[in-house]
Amino acid sequence: MAFQNAAGAQTPYRFADMSHEATLLRLEKLAFLLDSAFLLPGLNRRVGIDAALGLIPIVGDFAGMVLSSYILFEARRLGVPRHIQARMAMNIAFDGLVGAVPVAGDLFDAAFKANRRNVRLLRRHLERTGAVRLGEIEGTATRLD
Repeated sequence: MAFQNAAGAQTPYRFADMSHEATLLRLEKLAFLLDSAFLLPGLNRRVGIDAALGLIPIVGDFAGMVLSSYILFEARRLGVPRHIQARMAMNIAFDGLVGAVPVAGDLFDAAFKANRRNVRLLRRHLERTGAVRLGEIEGTATRLD
């Protein structure tokens, strides 16, 4: 009885909106933070926390994979089909394994952006199923005067 919600009572997640659109927005922000948060001066390349963590041997790559796995966890919660989940898991594993190589892996990690890819896969699936509104308008625009 203590765990049941009365009619009109708040959900146990008071501070988090669990809708598809709100979750997707949170995951897009997380992917941006992990993959593209900082601009490297002089190079005009964006890197994120994941690439910075990759500079720490072993522990950093593992921490990056754990953070990236949260996107996969949310995709599973949203009901994404297994074949898309498998692609997302392969992106995470590929990023983690190649990122473990000392110098070349760090450069690859800064360029591959597995989290942005996974959120793009998730958005595309949710748009196709009608769970979220389209992020981009398809087609061409003509000006009417």
